[in-house]
Amino acid sequence: MNEQVINLSARCPIRTTLEMLGGKWRLLILFQLSKSPLRLSELKRNIPDVSEKMLIQELKSLMENGLVTRTNHGEVPPRVDYAITEKGLLALPLIEAMYRFASAYTGG
Repeated sequence: MNEQVINLSARCPIRTTLEMLGGKWRLLILFQLSKSPLRLSELKRNIPDVSEKMLIQELKSLMENGLVTRTNHGEVPPRVDYAITEKGLLALPLIEAMYRFASAYTGG
């Protein structure tokens, strides 16, 4: 690891990343959407431990940060899906690094 000093401030890149991606569900949601756009019910099925209320709240936050888009197809019955954006794809290497870390940490 390099010896660069990291100064934490309100404009710190690490703090920004944590504010955008921190929490229990956001990276899991982005990972699920990295494969293809999904409807809310599909996301709920793929992440069974998240409540629907929390899933909607986290999707809203990801949309506000420009990491996910919501598309209403204007059909009856209503069909809405969520997709990862180009900015959201930038988080995938973080997810891969976290996976490698956890595998090394747990010996798996």
